[in-house]
Formats: sequence, structure tokens, C-alpha cells
Amino acid sequence: MRIKIHPQGPEFSKISVGLWRLNEWEMNTSGIIDYIEKCLESGITTFDHADIYGNYGNEEQFGKALKERPDIREKMEIATKCNICLTTPNRPEHSIQHYNTTSEHITFSVESSLKKLNTDYLDLVMIHRPDPLMDASETADCFLELVSQGKIKHVGVSNFTPSQFDLLQSKLDVPIVTNQVECSLLHVEPIYDGTFDQAQKLNTSPMIWSPFAGGRLFHEESEQAHRVRHICHQLSEKYDAGIDQIALAWLFKLPSNPIPVLGTGNTDRIKSAVKSCSIDLERQDWFKLLEASRGHGVA
Repeated sequence: MRIKIHPQGPEFSKISVGLWRLNEWEMNTSGIIDYIEKCLESGITTFDHADIYGNYGNEEQFGKALKERPDIREKMEIATKCNICLTTPNRPEHSIQHYNTTSEHITFSVESSLKKLNTDYLDLVMIHRPDPLMDASETADCFLELVSQGKIKHVGVSNFTPSQFDLLQSKLDVPIVTNQVECSLLHVEPIYDGTFDQAQKLNTSPMIWSPFAGGRLFHEESEQAHRVRHICHQLSEKYDAGIDQIALAWLFKLPSNPIPVLGTGNTDRIKSAVKSCSIDLERQDWFKLLEASRGHGVA
């Protein structure tokens, strides 16, 4: 259940949980502690945050749990993201939604996340979205300073193209250990746009957001979703697994060793997802799902 996401990077659990909707799960602090403990018992130790989640409030909710139970901090890895600036009463200085990768903003975001999460360090900090105004040298220098201070352990990016990844890496003396991108049976672009090729080249494990296409895989009425579900149901019988497990097993087959990020507060779904780690799809079954997604076979 654990993999090293980069030769010089951290060990993460093979599945991560995402806290994007934590504020919608109607959990009090004791409920969050129980959720964390059940994740840890299932072998999931990596928790994915972003400063903006929950209208800038979810990190604080999670941090209250760590304040009550500081002993569980060392049993987990905390990843978070920064640089999206939302327009909200919580940030009245933002007159328009925008990106900010200046040293001042990244430092402010990291300090804020440390405080809200009640932790002395962050295992991974990622740039959330590519910023067309990013001065790569300034951003890199800021990250290097935060690493040298021990406030962050590792640097990552999210939603970066290979060229954007290369640009920032060219200015950094530490490796970018992951690129968190969208991928699912309904969104296969990273397989073809060079993202996963680069991950293999650099021996980085990409983190995968929306591995079930935001739930669309299970209920969307598009032709693509119907085709994919049809094959998933066929394979469910063959592998004695749910379609959620088949969808995750399809991702695990990718040689870049991706880490799906599950955005659920339902621990039964988490336990189900863990079982997918032991499913080894046959090559032809993997291609049947790819064909269903794309609507045509390979040439």
C-alpha cells in the first residue's frame, strides 16, 4: 500500500484521500478523527489538501483534529496546494479570481497552512494551477528557502503541462516529486499529451484527481460513459469486483504508478477502493476499457 513517489521523494500510500469536500461531510472534530483513524487502518496515510478548499476553511477543520490527536500526525503525510486566489469574503483583497506564484504569496500560503493544520511541517506543497505570470526563478527560490527552513519537505505541481513542469524544474535544486493531474476512464488525455511519459522518464508518480470523473463514471448519460460502464460491468464479473474497483485497477496498470486521490468521506468506499490495489487487469481487458473510453480501437 506504499510507494516511493520519486527516488528523492517521500513514501506515500498507494491511494490518497482528498479533503476538497470536507466541509460538506458534516463531521465534527471527533468525526474527523474517526475518519482519519479508519483511513490509517485501511493503509491510506496520505491526505490531500489545498488552501482554498472549503472556502479557505477545510485545513482548519482538519487541523482541529490534529490538535486533539497530535500523535496521529507522524502516521500520515500531508500534501497541500496553493496559488489559486478566490473571490470570497474570506479574502476581501481579491477583486477577481486569479493565480499568484510570487514568493510573498507562496510564503503566506504555506505559513497559513502550517498554522491551520496545526503542524510544524508539510510533507508536500504543490502549485495548484499553472500561472501565466509565474517567474520560475522567484517561485523556485521561494520553495528552496521553505525547504531549507524545514517548513516543507518536498515540492510538487498540479495541472502542469510537461513544458511548464520542465521550466520550474530547471530553476530548482530539488526535484519536483509529482504532478497532480486529472485522469479517469472518461478523461484519458494525460496518457497522450506527454504528462505520463514525462512521469516515467523522471520516475515520478503522478497524483490523480477525479479518478471517477467526479462521479460521472457512475451516472452520466453520455455515450462514452455508457460504453465504459458496459465494459466495467463485464469485467466486474470476471474479477469479482465493483466498477469503482475496476476503474481504479485500470489506473494502477499505468506504468507511471499513479496515486488516485479519492474525495469521499465514506469509509466503506475507501475500504472498497483499497481492494482495487490487488486487482491486476489483463492487458487486453485494459485495452477494452481504453477502447470504450475513446470510442474506437487502437490502429
